[in-house]
Amino acid sequence: MRESSEARRQRILAVTASRGTVKVSDLAGELDVSIVTIRRDVEELARLGKLRRGHGVARSLTPIEQPEPRQATNGAIALVVPERHTYLYETMNGARKALEEAGMRVVLHIAPQVRGAERPIVEKALTEPVQGLLMAPRWRTSEEESEDDWLADTGVPTVLMERRPSGGLRAMNSVCSDHWYGMHLAVKHLTGLGHRRIVLAARDDSPTARVLRRAFREISADLEDAVTVRSSPDTGLVDVVRERRATAAVLHGDEDALMLVQQMMHAGMEVPRMCSVVSYDDVVASLGSIPLTAVAPPKTEVGRVAAELLLRKLKGQAAATERIELLPTLKVRSSTERLNVS
Repeated sequence: MRESSEARRQRILAVTASRGTVKVSDLAGELDVSIVTIRRDVEELARLGKLRRGHGVARSLTPIEQPEPRQATNGAIALVVPERHTYLYETMNGARKALEEAGMRVVLHIAPQVRGAERPIVEKALTEPVQGLLMAPRWRTSEEESEDDWLADTGVPTVLMERRPSGGLRAMNSVCSDHWYGMHLAVKHLTGLGHRRIVLAARDDSPTARVLRRAFREISADLEDAVTVRSSPDTGLVDVVRERRATAAVLHGDEDALMLVQQMMHAGMEVPRMCSVVSYDDVVASLGSIPLTAVAPPKTEVGRVAAELLLRKLKGQAAATERIELLPTLKVRSSTERLNVS
């Protein structure tokens, strides 16, 4: 009985899915039909969006990854980071480069912005031959962090990046920026320029933001009118700056700071003459029409040091739990200047 065209096309899809790319002539031989028939099938499947056509070949929509020949050890390193997180992508790249230079294969996993999404991703990653885990949990709230106590027992050496775990996770290996010191740099810079009325605008949906808010309250305790507000599109930061007669603002992170500068200029408030602005992150702070003075956490270095710590763990060279903090730096640009008291 002759095979139906639908059954034949399903076989074509199965072969391309298993091999990635296959010649039309090979398909014709294996399915025992003419090349013309296979070519028509491939054209129809491509039209339906089920595969891709090439010159004399059919290609799967999901290319087959070939094992990297430079892999020097058994098992890979699983690297888990949140989606759409430019800051942590710099950290990820620092870790990836260090691991690849050490001959390790890196398998990247992106966690969507859904509560609890990271655990099944990690559990699935650990079903593969994995030697260790590098991870930057999103932890939008303190409650989410407390729910992730399962991370303390992954079964493989694990290092957290740009996170300072607390509670039941306190004994985990971690490498992060010293954000308290970063806020100290920002406030010290502004007070050194004569500013005493400073606004901090920071979200409350990340571990970094929560540390910055606490640090600002401590560091600015002796200032006459320092205030913390939440940064969001409807906060009305320009109004807050005016009402508080603030002469300086610190924002977490760069995009919010750049938007505030645009809004103030639109409202007739010159930056930095009427209000100095400091950004915290320094991912795109230098790209504004007025380049922003910014605190720059050592994002890439955090990833590199975390990878090196994990490698030491894998070699048995680091028995004790390590919590490493790296110091941010301050990049002074055009958005801050000495307060004019005249």
